[in-house]
Amino acid sequence: MASSCLIVGAGLAGITAGRRLREAGWKVTLLDKGRVPGGRMATRRIGQAVFDHGAQFFTVRDPRFQREVDRWLIEGIARTWFKQEGHTRYVGVGGMNSIPAELARGLDVHCSIHVESIDKGWQATARSGEVFEADALILTPPVEQSLALLPAQIPVALRAELLTIQYLPCFAVMAATTQSSRIPAPGYFRPESGEVAWLADNEQKGISTVPSITIHATPEFTAAYWDAPRDDVGNRLISSAAPWICGEIVERQVHRWKYSNVTGVHPERYLCVQDPQPVLFAGDAFGGPRVEGAYLSGLSAAEALLAL
Repeated sequence: MASSCLIVGAGLAGITAGRRLREAGWKVTLLDKGRVPGGRMATRRIGQAVFDHGAQFFTVRDPRFQREVDRWLIEGIARTWFKQEGHTRYVGVGGMNSIPAELARGLDVHCSIHVESIDKGWQATARSGEVFEADALILTPPVEQSLALLPAQIPVALRAELLTIQYLPCFAVMAATTQSSRIPAPGYFRPESGEVAWLADNEQKGISTVPSITIHATPEFTAAYWDAPRDDVGNRLISSAAPWICGEIVERQVHRWKYSNVTGVHPERYLCVQDPQPVLFAGDAFGGPRVEGAYLSGLSAAEALLAL
């Protein structure tokens, strides 16, 4: 019976799985290529400005996730931003990344680790030459990246099934300005048409003490301009967002999310293969997208592993 687990990806799904397994007494190691845990629950500082440049908020529909969010509210790492269409929009206190950063405390998380291959055993080899081993494996990156790491022995039918899951790309522009924006309260707006999918005012949101806005492009614009120079992309999206921008732009950055929104979500919360040692696929592509989907997938994968 397995008692140790490698988890590739320290976003919310990986962190949730790791916490559940650690509670059961397992030895857990998380590997992530990012500088900090969190994945798309991402917050960045540019000068004095602070930006949530990935997920802007999360909602709750499942009672299991509601219990977890209630705990986050009590612990002061999450709060209500606004309510719309019958659902509360929650955010991280100080930025979306504050939630996974707090949840990862006490876990054995290795960041800036680029896993290049995984051999049966399970043995993960990083670009740096470091090797990590465990009895079980949970993969939470985008499915295409997960499959690239695995031995060719993964069943052909399963590989084909997983490759039906697709992702839409997204450009994120972070712009610090000299004046507060014209984005209507509470600081989140979706234009009816154009190249901008939505805009968020991080000052109104309460995470930045100086004016700063996040602009996300539509998937169509992002796909069409994916290989364009980032300055050109930034100029075009800022021009499109001009009606909501006040003052001068003092600093800006453009970020590319290759795997932003999931399309064709798998109906199950996870997929498990015992070959002969277990490997589970999890993340927000399984059972439901976004923050809630990532949490529930990570929890379900861990509980399935414990039940083997």
